[in-house]
Amino acid sequence: MSDALYYLIPVSLLVIAAGVHLLIRRARSRANAKALREAQEAGLTEPPTLHPVVDLSVCMGSGACVRACPEKALGVIDGKGVLVNPTHCIGHGACAPACPVGAIKLVFGTERRGVEIPAVDPHFETNVKGIFIAGELGGMGLIRNAIRQGTLAIESIAKRPRGEAELDALIVGAGPAGIAASLAAKQANLKYVTVEQEHSLGGTTYHYPRNKLVMTAPMKLPIVGEIRVREVSKEELMDIWKSVLEQGTPDIRFGERMEEISTEGEVFVVRTNRATYRSASVLLAIGRRGTPRKLGVAGEDQSKVVYRLIEASQYQGDDVLVVGGGDSALEAALDLAAERDTKVTLSYRGKAFDRVKPKNRDRIDAAVSEGRLRLELETTVGEIGADRVTLRRGESEIALPNDRVIVCAGGELPTPMLKKIGIQVEAHYGS
Repeated sequence: MSDALYYLIPVSLLVIAAGVHLLIRRARSRANAKALREAQEAGLTEPPTLHPVVDLSVCMGSGACVRACPEKALGVIDGKGVLVNPTHCIGHGACAPACPVGAIKLVFGTERRGVEIPAVDPHFETNVKGIFIAGELGGMGLIRNAIRQGTLAIESIAKRPRGEAELDALIVGAGPAGIAASLAAKQANLKYVTVEQEHSLGGTTYHYPRNKLVMTAPMKLPIVGEIRVREVSKEELMDIWKSVLEQGTPDIRFGERMEEISTEGEVFVVRTNRATYRSASVLLAIGRRGTPRKLGVAGEDQSKVVYRLIEASQYQGDDVLVVGGGDSALEAALDLAAERDTKVTLSYRGKAFDRVKPKNRDRIDAAVSEGRLRLELETTVGEIGADRVTLRRGESEIALPNDRVIVCAGGELPTPMLKKIGIQVEAHYGS
């Protein structure tokens, strides 16, 4: 073999590899640009919480931020990192430390839409002395940070006198921050109670779709110790929380919803749907999704009415009404329609689906044309009976057989409640 040929072969292979790599990058760039256009056309451009802003003058397009984001919210377009699916971002913030050149800054809100975040001091205490906030409500969606905040908040609460109160701490919420706080309170021998409005643990994580990849990191919990995890599915993480509760046995009362906080002198009076508690301190470890928005119609208090879809398979063979016009409602209806013998009706008060992903709109149209789903636009729910439901369109009514109702109408953020009890809330516009 000649010397020229000896060097030509590896050089040719390098050129071919570089060419293939360039073609792949261009294809991904086009796909990301398409995803961004679809989000913009659907009006889905506002991230709901903490999110990245990329300094394009610094970004080198390495793609490290994309690989660090399990939500696929980020993509590289023309060699620069871009938030291509803004509404997919859940605020875990893993993209910023992953960037090798420090081109990403994490912010709340945008220039057009502010995000209201309660103001807390370094000990997670609000301006209302004795009320603390930790976790997602305070803007931190990362599980490890929420655990740290819940633990540190209890350390501060342990230093406060109980006075005439029955409890040292009333903890609201059993997500990561609430679980950590409950364990810390038990470890510190505090007199405490934790209430959780859901009938399950895990907070926001519980409402993720099945098999969703959850981004987390090694976390240290009081009593239980360190748990070494990196990337786990929703189901695996839920199993971890169940194991934590079995080991730590904190006093968490599920299905109990906080309804009001008031004061009697130095004592906080917390009323729930089941009891009234008098506590020296209150830790709010609730999510930003708030309380599900209800329809306000007769029959809504029945157990067959729920406010989110967890597992479509449990509705197999049922007559199900889905109410709502956002992506969550469309995706719930489509998941249900894929189940054998399930009869699904989607009710929406609008004339058309505006602020949804084009793909979801196309899938709904296909499901309707194939007879797998019934669509009732410009309708509202009139009444929910034991085995029937009534929809209203103008002056007319539509009666449908019904076994289950799933309302996907969003949530009522706890901001008004915070302001009512005097907690200072700051609006962030990209800061």
